[in-house]
Amino acid sequence: MNAPAIVLITGDDDRLVTEAVRAAVEAALGDEDRSLALEELTEEEYRTEDHFELARLVDAAQTPPFLTGRRVVVGRHLGRFGDKDSVVPLVAYLANPLDTTALIVVWEKGHAPVQQRLNPVPKSLLEAIDSVGGDVRKTAVGRGREGEQWLDDRIAAGPVDLDRPARALVSRRLGEDRAAVVPLLETLAAVFGLGAELTTNDVEPFLGSGGDVAPWDLTDAIDAGDVPKALDCLSRMMGAGGRHPLAITAALNGHYGQLLRLDGSGIRDQAGAADALGVKGFPAKKALAASRRLGGERIARAVRLLAAADLDLRGRSAWPQELVAEVLIARLASLSRS
Repeated sequence: MNAPAIVLITGDDDRLVTEAVRAAVEAALGDEDRSLALEELTEEEYRTEDHFELARLVDAAQTPPFLTGRRVVVGRHLGRFGDKDSVVPLVAYLANPLDTTALIVVWEKGHAPVQQRLNPVPKSLLEAIDSVGGDVRKTAVGRGREGEQWLDDRIAAGPVDLDRPARALVSRRLGEDRAAVVPLLETLAAVFGLGAELTTNDVEPFLGSGGDVAPWDLTDAIDAGDVPKALDCLSRMMGAGGRHPLAITAALNGHYGQLLRLDGSGIRDQAGAADALGVKGFPAKKALAASRRLGGERIARAVRLLAAADLDLRGRSAWPQELVAEVLIARLASLSRS
């Protein structure tokens, strides 16, 4: 099957982008000699004295193959070109692309100088790609349940076979950093072999201390009265997540503020809770259940604990900030158990 004239790969996670580029290159090369057929350009090739331009990439795409049936040209860091005028040369090339070139362009941030935000793909380029039957491949994990399903699917399709406890361990330890499963599975396959059946004992040494977790993972653990899990979430949010304890207490203030708003309101269903809180779906249901379970007295006590911790974090106490946060989380989770 012929490779499309152009493949555009987008995403802001280097691991997923690299995986997608590798797959696209392998599919485009087929049986061709990589050393002869493949050319890869980066932002350094686009740099002029005072700006970046796409002339070198277009020249490479227009170059006929030599000693091969086709050429595969990869253009990295195209996120440098975020406006219609900057992609005019590429759009013009796609009006009459060379049928012996498979062009793979990667819409990612540049590194020198560091690009702070990824520019959107200009509409004119997307339209040009569509007009020649090209592919736009978005690399993204998703959030919440979508992210959990993505991780389940990647593990299920991976090069090794993890038993159920090992899958649960990977999901728990990676937290929000789900894209880390890509290099993890590659490492496990390299160590144990393709198709190896692995348990938690096999996998755990390769997981490290765990990635960041979402704020709702912390509040869920607190509301469930699970002190060890709540402390683990806190540690990962401050460690891998880089969150300051004051940012965590701010999120907790918002959570208990919602519970306080529902307490004594007479609201008895998810729809009413959603209207009162300005949220939709499952979060409103969880907040209503937590508010009922705790009751007004314990919610008020939680608010007082948060207020005291806030003062301690701002200098009232000589305790290290991490210790203040740990004691707070343990006390809040214990409230849900009493």
